[in-house]
Amino acid sequence: MKVNKKLIVGNWKMNKTPFEAGILALEIAAKAKSINNKKCEIVICPSFVCLDRVSKAIKNSNVLLGAQDVFYEKSGAFTGEVSADMLKDLGVRYVIAGHSERREYFGEDDEEVNWKALEAAEAGITPIVCVGESSEEREEGREFEVIRRQVLEGLRGLNRGSFVIAYEPVWAIGTGVVATAKQAEDVCKFIKGIVGKDVRVLYGGSMNGANAGELLNMPSIDGGLIGGASLKNDEFIKICQS
Repeated sequence: MKVNKKLIVGNWKMNKTPFEAGILALEIAAKAKSINNKKCEIVICPSFVCLDRVSKAIKNSNVLLGAQDVFYEKSGAFTGEVSADMLKDLGVRYVIAGHSERREYFGEDDEEVNWKALEAAEAGITPIVCVGESSEEREEGREFEVIRRQVLEGLRGLNRGSFVIAYEPVWAIGTGVVATAKQAEDVCKFIKGIVGKDVRVLYGGSMNGANAGELLNMPSIDGGLIGGASLKNDEFIKICQS
C-alpha cells in the first residue's frame, strides 16, 4: 500500500528561546492554513523548554507538536531527563529517537534508541526513528549494511504502524550537502523493503525549499525531517507546499 499523506517534521534543535519559539510557531501555524492537511501532516519539534509555549501557539491549527528526544524510563532519579508521559501531557504527538547528533555527541546506540522508541510508543506517541550512515561507511560501500542493522535493532518489538523512520545520511546533516534524489530514494526503498511499503519513511539532510520538490516526488520518500530550513517560516512552508 502506497503512503499518500506526506509528513513534514521541523527539528528546531537547540535554537529559539520560549518567546522566540512561540512567535515562530504562530507564524508557521498561520501560514499552514493554506496547506491541505489531507495531503500533508506538519509537525514542529522545539526544545523541551519551549514545548509548552509552542503547544499553546499551535492549538487548533494544522500543526502538530513533536519533541526532539525522550528518556526510556517512566520516572525516577534521572536528573535532566524527560519521560514520555511528561511529553504526552504537553500534547506531544511525535518524538525523534536516535538522531545522528544524539548518537554522535551523547553516545546513543541502537539499543538505547530502541528503548526510547518503545517507551514513546507505549505512551501513545509516535517515535520517528532515525537511521543513517557516515561518509566513511558510504565510501566503504557499507551503507545498506549499517541501515539494515539500525532499522532491525531500533525497531525491535515495535508494532507496524506505531512508528516512522527518518533516513538521514550523517554526511548531509547540517552540511549543506544533500543526497541526490536517487541516493535518497535507493536507501528509502531499501528501508521499505525491510519494514513494509505502508510505513512512512522520511528523508532528512539539508532539505530546503529549492530541493524539496524533487526529493518528495520520489516514490519511496514520504516526507522530510527538516533542520535549519524549519527555523524560517517561509522556507518551511515552501517545503510543505512541495
